[in-house]
Amino acid sequence: MTVTYLDLTQEQRSCLDGLPFDGNHLISGPPGSGKSLLAAQRAVMLALTGTPVVLLTYSNLLHQSLAGAVHTLGPADRSVRVRTVHAWLTEWYGGRPPSTEDGWFDWPALYERAAETGPPPGLTLVVDEGQDLPPEFYRLCRLLGARTTVYADECQRLTDTNSTLAEIAERLGHCARHELDGNHRNTLQIASFAAHFHTGPGLPPMPEREGPPPRLHRFPERGVADLVALLAQQHPQDTIGVITRSKSAQFSLLGTLQNRAPRLKPQLYTSEAPRGSRYRRLDLDRPGVVLVHRRSAKGLGFDTVVVPDTHADAATDPTSGALRMEYYVMATRARRELHLCYEGDTEPSLLAQVGPAALLRG
Repeated sequence: MTVTYLDLTQEQRSCLDGLPFDGNHLISGPPGSGKSLLAAQRAVMLALTGTPVVLLTYSNLLHQSLAGAVHTLGPADRSVRVRTVHAWLTEWYGGRPPSTEDGWFDWPALYERAAETGPPPGLTLVVDEGQDLPPEFYRLCRLLGARTTVYADECQRLTDTNSTLAEIAERLGHCARHELDGNHRNTLQIASFAAHFHTGPGLPPMPEREGPPPRLHRFPERGVADLVALLAQQHPQDTIGVITRSKSAQFSLLGTLQNRAPRLKPQLYTSEAPRGSRYRRLDLDRPGVVLVHRRSAKGLGFDTVVVPDTHADAATDPTSGALRMEYYVMATRARRELHLCYEGDTEPSLLAQVGPAALLRG
């Protein structure tokens, strides 16, 4: 199998080539540092050692994105499998394990199964967006004797059951820590806006690439559809990610777009759609409009991002760390343009705190 490097910077290439094949590794980096791309590359490189590799994600949509990257890299022998963590644990357990109220499995039951079966020979795991998995998962990795590589950023946690970098390293046991710097996705203007919502210690380095400043729009009800249609018309070869707070907002906007601009053929993804549904899978290589929920946006990137319903956050405390983290993640999905929208007469209090130098109004 031949490794093909996909658009890596020198720093990313050095980080990839400098990781030993053996042992556990935790690589942290800010949005735009290339963690997901490096996770796919790392999985393919580990497969060169002759041991099949499982590349794991929390999100099904990120799973689709990484499966496409692995396919492009070309491991023809299928020695890299891409799975969601839920799907892989179900396969390993031999059927769906007992669950708990938080949506995860009964971890003591999985620990008992690990003790009964023993470590699978040569188990090799690569985990992307590892901060979204609970600490108990990493303890299971240790019990299974897996050599585990985790890419994570604890400033992008979007699940209720998540892990800090310290918890990941502690549960894995012997674990080498590595840091990845740089932002190769956003413009300086978008990164500067996102910095208002950064919750961790210190700010990531700012990119040098320039672009238009983020813009806040006030619309009447359903008026955001006209903006989305206009952006798609102006940039027909671009991807436009519309990131909503709720599934109802997704389908409402989908219906409006289909009525007002039927030629757009927007795509919509929801994790709640049944398997095989048109709303369960996206063609992420296709330009055009994609409607996704906030919790599914992690790890993705779009030429333009539209957040259509910031008014829906009016009742949430603007100092909430969870809310600020959501906006940090949403803003950093944008490569070139970022548009935030609200309905009503009052600007959302979270955005009202951002000065005109970082956010244009109107």
